[in-house]
Amino acid sequence: MPLFFMLEKFESYLVAEKRFSSHTVTAYLKDVHQFLDAIGIVLLEDLKEVKHSLIRSWMVTLIEQGIVNRSVNRKLSTLRTFFKWCVLEGILESNPMMKINGPKSEKRLPVFVREQDLNTSKLDMVFSQDEEGKRDRLMFELFYQTGIRLSELIELKKQDFHSCQIKVLGKRNKERIIPLSNALSKDLEDYQKDLHKNVKASEYLFTLKNGDKIYPKLVYRKINYYLGLITSLEKKSPHVLRHTFATHMLNNGSGLETLKDILGHANLSATQVYTHNSFSQLTTIYKQAHPRGYKKK
Repeated sequence: MPLFFMLEKFESYLVAEKRFSSHTVTAYLKDVHQFLDAIGIVLLEDLKEVKHSLIRSWMVTLIEQGIVNRSVNRKLSTLRTFFKWCVLEGILESNPMMKINGPKSEKRLPVFVREQDLNTSKLDMVFSQDEEGKRDRLMFELFYQTGIRLSELIELKKQDFHSCQIKVLGKRNKERIIPLSNALSKDLEDYQKDLHKNVKASEYLFTLKNGDKIYPKLVYRKINYYLGLITSLEKKSPHVLRHTFATHMLNNGSGLETLKDILGHANLSATQVYTHNSFSQLTTIYKQAHPRGYKKK
């Protein structure tokens, strides 16, 4: 079997069996190609010569190039999936990743926007009232009020929206229902009415004027621009609004299990990272609970 054909089969496996998103599949294939190119694999037979020592040397090279540990671990995760699949397919007899441990990842707290920077009056001054401004404002509000991912927003269809709720197709094609505020629900209804008048018919909620589905770079660029107008944060992306949603929910009394379900996390550990961000809430509780936490009058 030629090497390129084997990689096509691996891609089909990621899509059909692992049910990864197109974004994840692209990232996995990029990582595998990078690894194979780096160690000089050009024939399928060459894969049998890959040992754990070779993978470890490649990992060290990445670190020496300045690749952060988190990114290195992501690439190693890709290789674990790839070589495990190779064993299942009978391409390899043993998995060279079995003896590989990745570098310790740095613990980074998610970046979020302050609540006062997202008040309605401030946002009213940021977004224009024309067709494009209304669309951008709605995308911004959906990110902030629901915590959905960029890929999930792009895939939203008109039929996914019902009164005060949306159905989201998350990672590995897992569906979840997210409630909407009355105001956001009304904005969505109005937007769809205007969309029917001014944009070519499409099943997708957010489209270009020709009816084509909106694309990731455009959404990222828009959110980056608007966040730059209201905050001085270095990171400005749709995912920052997802972090902001989660942090504000916890600060205002949401339970972790509820937040886990809304965010579409597979396990609670992914949600618990946001508890570190609730510093304002922790400060308030500390001042109230500790006898020296506040100055007595």
